[in-house]
Amino acid sequence: MTDLNAPSFHHGGSTVSYSGNYVRQGAVAYTGPCPPGGQRHNYRWSVQALDAGGTVLAKASAEATFPP
Repeated sequence: MTDLNAPSFHHGGSTVSYSGNYVRQGAVAYTGPCPPGGQRHNYRWSVQALDAGGTVLAKASAEATFPP
């Protein structure tokens, strides 16, 4: 997740190994949207699926303003 209004704020994220039908609960940790009081920020969530060699198989992103 990237705060488009404060891109240097690290929200976390991770690389998760996948070898089944699901990603285990708690595999990805991040700090959710948390703009300073009284402000609205724009966020982008991004996900990539990579094969074992690191080639991008698929990617997706979504953007939203918080609070709505």
